[in-house]
Amino acid sequence: MSDTSIVIFTDGSSRGNPGPGGWGSIVVDGETVTELGGGDKHTTNNKMELLAAIEALAHVKGKSKPVIMYVDSSYVVNGITKWVKGWKRNNWITSTKTPVENRDLWERLDEVATPLSITWNRISGHAGLPGNERADEIATAFADDDIPNLYHGSLEKYSPDILNVSYDEEKQKARSATRERSRAKAFSYVSFVDGHFMRHTSWAECEKRVKGVKGARFKKAFSADDERAIAQAWGARNA
Repeated sequence: MSDTSIVIFTDGSSRGNPGPGGWGSIVVDGETVTELGGGDKHTTNNKMELLAAIEALAHVKGKSKPVIMYVDSSYVVNGITKWVKGWKRNNWITSTKTPVENRDLWERLDEVATPLSITWNRISGHAGLPGNERADEIATAFADDDIPNLYHGSLEKYSPDILNVSYDEEKQKARSATRERSRAKAFSYVSFVDGHFMRHTSWAECEKRVKGVKGARFKKAFSADDERAIAQAWGARNA
């Protein structure tokens, strides 16, 4: 596949929305793998997803090979394949008569994507695809200001099985279970700041305590037992 086309995986991450963020991309061109990444102190997840795609496509500018993109952001894939033409016709106004968010990034993505022959694939995130998992690791590291070593070298020596695009069924099941769990009604919200565990009756109250606090942890709990398990996992002594 990499001999006849360029394969790209991208991902974005943010700690808070807005908050510190990062992006990661992996470009496989023939027998060469190049990892790309970067971060921003104050950004959004959507901006990082867009930037990951922009930088990856800019990296292959002028290439004649077809490009196969694997992206876990429906915002990016739908935007570039379905919405951007209409936005441009309407002078960057949406169907609801509001300005397009992140217009500057959409214009950049459109500019780098237009000359290339691209197949856009929307994939499930955190479902065991090695390329997506590594792109996420890079993005998350930059979001945490923990700059990773970015690989540039031969495909043969690259450790993730990057061209394997089959899903890990167990991870897919776990992801589905997590998604269903996140939709369930909260028993409470809990936070952990400077070694102190606290229970909150609303997300607004929890968010107020953790927002902008470095190292703060927070989570939705679904029962009293769940609260205790979270506190134990975090090493809280005052729970």
